[in-house]
Amino acid sequence: MNFISRDTDYAWRALMFMAKNPGEGVITVDEIVQEEGLPERFLRRIVQELAKKGILVSRKGKKGGFSFLRSAGKIRLTDIIEIFQGKIDLTNCLLKGRVCPNVKRCALRRKLQSISKSVDKELRGITIASLLGIKGDVK
Repeated sequence: MNFISRDTDYAWRALMFMAKNPGEGVITVDEIVQEEGLPERFLRRIVQELAKKGILVSRKGKKGGFSFLRSAGKIRLTDIIEIFQGKIDLTNCLLKGRVCPNVKRCALRRKLQSISKSVDKELRGITIASLLGIKGDVK
């Protein structure tokens, strides 16, 4: 089971790189690709999606690139997971592509729902700033 998808991983790595280099202001996709070793084709699509969802702002032109629209202390891991993977749900009970007929009375599902809520709560506490040990907010 892959908990974090490739797109979520690339997005998070790009955002972490940007937060570590706040003096730069606007960061280009090429800079992220060079430093993080991410595929340019995928990364360009990912940062555009982050801009569309209000995490980054895109700046066009000769000195263009991407910068934070929201501060690093307000960008949670769950925000990025939800953009690229949807809501966190450990109880996606499918059987041969259909919802399991036992879904309403399944004891295991009830336990997994409880675990899913705990996981969601813990992940909501993870921000870019918290992982980098940033006390103030980088924007």
